Amino acid sequence: MDCRQYIEFLNVIEKLKCNTRHSWTSSGRQESVAEHSWRLAVMAMLCVDEYPNADINKVIKMCLIHDFGEAITGDIPAFLKSQNDEIAEELAIEKLISILPSNTRAEIKLLFSEMKEMQTDEAKLYKALDNIEAVISHNEADISTWLPMEYEENLTYGQKNSEWSAWTRELRELIKQDSLEKIRREGK
Repeated sequence: MDCRQYIEFLNVIEKLKCNTRHSWTSSGRQESVAEHSWRLAVMAMLCVDEYPNADINKVIKMCLIHDFGEAITGDIPAFLKSQNDEIAEELAIEKLISILPSNTRAEIKLLFSEMKEMQTDEAKLYKALDNIEAVISHNEADISTWLPMEYEENLTYGQKNSEWSAWTRELRELIKQDSLEKIRREGK
């Protein structure tokens, strides 16, 4: 890869460290998109034994790149994201990866296509973990950061995407119980 292209690409995705999500950390500050992607990749790495037939390295790559478009568009919470926002994010990804060498660009395009189609175990695992990470983050944040709709959302978000495997189903259920306990403990 040309060193200038490399630096140019890194300069753009650096915005993932600056762009915040609709999620708060346990220390009381908004989480960056990059922090979400990093923890998501760690989550994938840690469940390698649960999915011996899956290409976990591919899942980790999916986790690392899935929000690349948000370096340009910023984060839009899932409950507010429209079809137009999805299109804008896809166009942003196209623009962003256009500076990469053709082989790297082709690999990233294939990963995005696989994630969108949701047919492989790798894509299904990435998506389930993506949804689960968001709920874990909400559970870790002070409940005062929750919007009223999030009391229900924390109990249902990602349920469908977690149904494809026994392990993600169990994980999602435990996190749901954590949400219920947090709501009960906070008297909400």
